[in-house]
Order: sequence, then structure tokens, then C-alpha cells
Amino acid sequence: MSEKEVIIIGGGAAGLAAAVACKQKGIEELLLIERGGYLGGILNQCIHDGFGLEKFHISLAGPEYAQRYIEQLLDQEIPYLLNSMVVSLTPQKEVVVMGSNGLQHFQAKVVILAMGCRERTRGAIGIPGARPSGIYTAGVAQELINLKDYMVGEKIVILGSGDIGLIMARRLTLEGAEVITVAEKLPYSSGLPRNINQCLYDFNIPLLLNHTVVDIEGNGRLSGVTIAQLGKRGGIIPGSKQKIACDTLLLSVGLIPENELSLEAGILLDPITGGPQVDQRGQTSLPGIFACGNVLQVHDIVDNVSLEAEYIVEGVAEYLRGKPRKECNIKVELEKGLRYVVPQTLNSLKDTLFSFRVNQPGEKKALIFHDGEKVIKKKSFPRVNPAEMIRVKLSSRELEDLKSLKVRLV
Repeated sequence: MSEKEVIIIGGGAAGLAAAVACKQKGIEELLLIERGGYLGGILNQCIHDGFGLEKFHISLAGPEYAQRYIEQLLDQEIPYLLNSMVVSLTPQKEVVVMGSNGLQHFQAKVVILAMGCRERTRGAIGIPGARPSGIYTAGVAQELINLKDYMVGEKIVILGSGDIGLIMARRLTLEGAEVITVAEKLPYSSGLPRNINQCLYDFNIPLLLNHTVVDIEGNGRLSGVTIAQLGKRGGIIPGSKQKIACDTLLLSVGLIPENELSLEAGILLDPITGGPQVDQRGQTSLPGIFACGNVLQVHDIVDNVSLEAEYIVEGVAEYLRGKPRKECNIKVELEKGLRYVVPQTLNSLKDTLFSFRVNQPGEKKALIFHDGEKVIKKKSFPRVNPAEMIRVKLSSRELEDLKSLKVRLV
């Protein structure tokens, strides 16, 4: 068994940023493990720009963004394994890896989970009908077009208005395909407003809200889908069904954090985010195991993934210096208007960065942090959107003498 101070599982945006931050903190015995054949993760197939505006103050394509971290990793001689899958993680932070050298067994003082997320499939959302070819998740279609030079179809329907689906609507149009429509079951888009404008409206691609696919047809290859309008309670509105002839259906219906290893280790997961429950520095319910990036909560901007990874490394360094004494054990409680919060608990009253998502769009809203009758902080927003994560920092001074913490949207 090989011993390491820190093992990072995942070589995407979160894992790379965490590795570089650990090295900068003076942590020498590092190992980054990536199951794919290259570092950078999903960024390598995201050839559109818009990455890095917050972190590097410049618009970069996905591979360019990843390369900035890869170069730092190489310059600092941080060791990594490719084509290596972690097949076991124990509560004692034992890590078993299957790779080209067979099984390898590591003992870590700290494990950072940075495994990212995966897409929901047709089976996950239960679309009835035939089972022809021509049905892809948006991310798979993106990989086929951008990395393997394979055109997925000519007449496209996209179900779900997630950001990857919106970006693929534009990408397919630029490649000469006809994107007939984007159907979204919610009464609002689940993608960023800038992607709605740049990927749909700029190309005259219609967005049908409160619509979903209710049937799939095709013998061998997809020949058409049936979409229908949904009522306020989710049922199909009578007479609203319409058939659309197409040869390709892309699914952009949500992402699921990759937490099978977390479950194996016995880490408590949040039922809303699908990621681990963590304290203010990203430590999970198991001491010494931290989480960041899309395995913790699905982000809408990759810059925030990197910043979150760098943020939790502060907690990693503190843990390695000697487990800090618990100052408190306060659960963050949500009131009306909010879907989830990260972190879910506070074990100390240091500066803390909170991430929220709201339940529905709204204008002229404010977050109220309070301890009983005492208002700790009020943060106003001109508008809020479930697709856009809200990040608010509370200082140690604002958290001083905290007994409880509740947050509501008004």
C-alpha cells in the first residue's frame, strides 16, 4: 500500500484546480486520479468560448481553460494517473485503483472528491415509445461532433433547455442541421439567459415551454416524436399533442453528481443536490474526505467550479495541520423560496461562502440571513433564476455569536 497526503479523484476542472491549490499550500504527497485518457474532463469537448471570465478575466474555449490548469500541474510536477478508475473508497480513506498497472492500493490522509456529474438518460425520465437509434444525450452528441467529427443527424428535436442542450442547438445549426424546436417541461428555461439569447433567439430556434416528448417513433432509426403541452399540475392538456418528423432527439434533462464512491464510503448525501452534505470548507460527513465541483452540486459556470475547489483546499490544509476543534454544529435551515444550500452545516464561525438555488424565477428579490429575530445579512438581487447559482459570503464578524442560521427569499 502506498501512502499519500492527499488523493484527488477526478481530473476535470475541480480536480485540476484542487491539485494546483494543494501544491501551492505546500502539500507535497499528492496524487490525482483520472479515469479518462486525458486531463480536463468535459472541458475538452466544450469548444465554444465563454469560460474563464471570472477566474482569468478573459473569454476562453473549454480546452484553453483546462490547459491553463494542466500547465500549472505539469510545471509543479504534480503526479497523476490516467485511464485509472477508483473502484473502492473506504471510510478510512483507503483507495483502490484499477488501471494499466493492475490494481493499486493507496492510503490517504485526505481524499478530495471531484468526480463531476453525468447526464440523465431517456430511461431516467421514462419517455415511452419505440427504441430506435438517433437518441442521444446532449453531452454525448457534443463529444461525437467536437471530438470525433461525427454528425449525429439532420433534423433535430431537443428535449430540455439545459445549457448543454442550448449550446448544441447552436452547434448543430452551424453544422448545417435543422433544429426544429427545443421543448422544456417547465414554465421557464433551465439554462442561463445568455445561452437562451445566443443559442436560440439569435438563430430563430423556437423554445416551447410547458412541453415535453410523450412518444417516440421509428423502426431502426428515429422517424418522429410526439410532443404535448403540460398543464399547471403536470398533466397533458387534451388536444395539445403534435407529431414532429425528425431523425434525432437530443436530451438535455439534467445532471446527476457521480456519487457511487461516496455512497460506498458511507458519506451522507443531500437529497436535493445529489451531492454530499458538507460543512463550510467542503468536508463531508466523514472526516478527511472533502468534495468540490459538480460532484458536490451542479454548477452553471466552470469558473465557480475552480474557485470552489480552491476554497475547500483551505479546509484540507487545516485538517492536515491537525483536526480543528468544533466550535459549533449549526445546521443551515432554508425557508420559503429556496431549493437548496451548500454548505448544509457550519462547524466553525469563520468566513463562509454559501451557494443557493431558488425555486422559481423572480425580480427584485432579497436573501435574508437571520438568527432568530436578529437579521445577520440582507442581500438584494434585481432578478433570480433557478438556472443561476447564487453565491453569498458571510464574514466571521457577521457569524459571530451565531446560535442558529435560517435563510429565506423575499
